[in-house]
Amino acid sequence: MRIPRPRKTLWTRTVSTRAVALAAAGTLTVGALAACSAGSTTSAASDGSGTTTAQVAATDNSGRSAQEVLDENLSSAETAALADQTWDTADEVAVTLDGDSASASGDGVTVDGSIVTITQPGTYRLSGTLDDGQVVVDASADGVVRLVLDGADVTSSTGAAIDVQDADQVSVVLADGSTNRLEDAEEYADTTSDNAANAALYSTADLAISGGGALDVVGNANDGITGKDGLVIASGTVSVDAVDDAIRGKDYLVVSGGTIDVTSGGDGLKSDADDDATAGYIALTGGDVTVAAGDDGAQAFTDIAITDGTLTIEESVEGLEAATIAISGGDVDITSSDDGLNATVKEAEDDTASEDSTADDTAADDSATGTGDQAAQDQGTAPEPPTDGEMPTGEPPTDGQMPQGEAPQGGGGGGMDAVQEGASLTITGGTLHVDAEGDGLDSNGVTVISGGDVVVEGPTNGGNGALDSAGGSTVSGGTVLAVGSAGMAEAFDEDSTQGWVALTADATLEAGTDVAVVDADGTEVATITLSKTAQSVVYSGPEITDGGTYTLTADGEEVGTATAGEAPAGGMGGGPGGAAPGGSTDQGGQTDQSSSTTTS
Repeated sequence: MRIPRPRKTLWTRTVSTRAVALAAAGTLTVGALAACSAGSTTSAASDGSGTTTAQVAATDNSGRSAQEVLDENLSSAETAALADQTWDTADEVAVTLDGDSASASGDGVTVDGSIVTITQPGTYRLSGTLDDGQVVVDASADGVVRLVLDGADVTSSTGAAIDVQDADQVSVVLADGSTNRLEDAEEYADTTSDNAANAALYSTADLAISGGGALDVVGNANDGITGKDGLVIASGTVSVDAVDDAIRGKDYLVVSGGTIDVTSGGDGLKSDADDDATAGYIALTGGDVTVAAGDDGAQAFTDIAITDGTLTIEESVEGLEAATIAISGGDVDITSSDDGLNATVKEAEDDTASEDSTADDTAADDSATGTGDQAAQDQGTAPEPPTDGEMPTGEPPTDGQMPQGEAPQGGGGGGMDAVQEGASLTITGGTLHVDAEGDGLDSNGVTVISGGDVVVEGPTNGGNGALDSAGGSTVSGGTVLAVGSAGMAEAFDEDSTQGWVALTADATLEAGTDVAVVDADGTEVATITLSKTAQSVVYSGPEITDGGTYTLTADGEEVGTATAGEAPAGGMGGGPGGAAPGGSTDQGGQTDQSSSTTTS
């Protein structure tokens, strides 16, 4: 019989107060980021619910590679191994679905009208169509329940299409060449019992999805695919369309292969266990994932770690959000209406809250990501400031000037954000492209970069920046080209071991402008064709010599100069003045064009 994972003490961390700022679209170009390692620390805080909670250590993952982060987490190896298992086809039980009824060729299956219940471990090959029914797994004995979907189409008007209520481990195999479909009800008959399903494919046990077939999932009530323990997708072609979260693995969500395409009203990919510092993580170690999300592209309570594969987030509020974001390989492309990457620590939910409450999830997400504020920003109105935040008064900047004439953001320092212990953004390899209307790379802790190629197309509005790190940013390798508005622009810290230069154009540059960073010998070390307006350019690469003089050109004409390793004096905002080549002083333009970037 499956033994439930014991509930541990709540893992809680302090949530920072984010400054009010209008979201903006900006342009930042590809560059490889360099990181320096940081030591481990521990931190914990009250969850603010009025309930006394025990605390567990929180590890500082700054500077660690994605694999190093994963090595410290709850292992997904046993679940992943399900995808590699073989079996004797002679032992399979054939389950034939036929409209409003079904039949089975062996033991371990009961049929009650259109409800098929699997009662013991084994391999079950499902084929045919259930017009209005369910496949239920209620198998208390130890062992693997393997569901081979071979042309199976299940639709339910009362709940989940596949509902794993009890099992040791579950493996869903998509038969080679098969097409399968699961669709749940718009309203569930059971929403209150323990482990009540909330997804078209729902499992209370560790779940692996693999095979050479295809699976289409429609989540009409809530999520598309949910694993209440761990969830691994190893292969297959999986398409999910859900009104809330598309794919959720509570303890972990690991994608190691396959082709995945998700559309969601909520988060695209999610892991939200908040009672264990080693759980609640998302890992991309292979595969090809495409996400169009109404909220975050991928959100994890603890970590998002990417070692390989391709992740394309075509639409999102925030692209990636987790306490730790670590990218060491793969190809990541993010489009977001707010922050592209947001390393932020969230508070654990109270034990009395429903783990699967859509309303609670939405409220928690809005609190952490600022979605509610973002909606106000998108409508052109400033959100209400927090009651205890340390923020400037008045309207957020719209013209590239700092709030109340303050000094510009130099290297690090994080602007107006409070530094969170345990929040970190680390890039050690891979390629990353971000097109964000809010901050491009945003860390409420630190940002450390030691490798990879990163392109950030940041905000056009002066209230956000292409780079934003509350605890500072260091670069020690790779190449980074960040382009965006100048009002809240940040550079790297002075103790970075790789050279960097932060340049500001004397006026806003328009979309379509060819921009270059040129060294003292006249060599272009980085170039980009702007896809939207920009005024600030930050570049780091092995070509940059600390203390050297660099020139910013627009369509071949000089528009700014800077000394490498020095933050711009007097502010990165460009106030009223004459137009630069191909540009104007208006930071409000948001013309989108395709951008191209090269580095020498």
